Amino acid sequence: MRLFTTFIAILTLVGCRSVQSKYSEGKLPSVIASDTLLQFAAKPRAGYKFDYLIYLPKGLKSDSTTYLMVETNNTGLNDTIAYHEKKARHAALRSGVGNYTAWKLQIPLLMPIFPRSQTDWTLYTHALDRDVLLSKGTDIERLDLQLLAMIDDARKQLAKHGYRLHDKFFIQGFSASGTFANRFTMLHPRRVKAMAAGGINAIPILPVPGVEGQTLNYPVGIADLPTIIGKPVDMEGFKAVPQLLYMGAQDDNDAVAFDDAYSKEDRELVFRLMGKQLVPQRWSFMESVYRAQGINAEFRTYPNIGHGTDRKINNDLVEYFRKHMN
Repeated sequence: MRLFTTFIAILTLVGCRSVQSKYSEGKLPSVIASDTLLQFAAKPRAGYKFDYLIYLPKGLKSDSTTYLMVETNNTGLNDTIAYHEKKARHAALRSGVGNYTAWKLQIPLLMPIFPRSQTDWTLYTHALDRDVLLSKGTDIERLDLQLLAMIDDARKQLAKHGYRLHDKFFIQGFSASGTFANRFTMLHPRRVKAMAAGGINAIPILPVPGVEGQTLNYPVGIADLPTIIGKPVDMEGFKAVPQLLYMGAQDDNDAVAFDDAYSKEDRELVFRLMGKQLVPQRWSFMESVYRAQGINAEFRTYPNIGHGTDRKINNDLVEYFRKHMN
């Protein structure tokens, strides 16, 4: 695995925004002069085996404690880490929903550089699927814990330069990264200040072990999750986390239909119990279960949009997280 020095800055143009400055190993300024991307090396001894990125928006100041925004990379299928690194840099610096909200809210963004193998395509790392969570003795073992270790390291690294972060953080994503955010919040709810997930195939993880007498194992439900993670599910913590779940009314991108995301058994179960139509059929079913369980979640459906976001959605995300910054 290729290692980097403590951090490096990547020189990139960000649309009409400023060209970032290049920093050495010295101290960051108290006010970030231009959009800046830092890359931190993997630290297996600290609990993470892949590099991660920190985006610092122009104008960010070190005079107050703020929240960290987290969005995991959704960089497609490729067997080289260099491919995922390049795509993650682009997303973190200019194209992701996390980048937009971090820029508007003037807070740092963390994005890991997690791989997704084209050869071992059933390991859907970017969605934290069942195969990945069950992986043992590999670099992708417990990516959720690796992400927590990155976040803890980022707090220490930024503190060295006068930028202080709250213990809790925001996490969000769209499509696979939204699915990751939703599942991660189930695993570690007391670390999350607020979560937003969009384009998630109308199937957030159900906070129940079963429906209509049918056992729901991870990632459809939580029946066997305690066995997988070695501890009880913190349902009270999950209920308390503010969650925004959203879909486009015309979104027909259904990961349930594909073997890399769900097993044949889970697919048949989902289609039979919850429906093949994403919106409104399956989406309404999911909302009813979340409401019945008392989850602090808001379900939004955006008209006239498919599998993507627009300026309205992005600005809604900004206001959603702004509401939870106090």
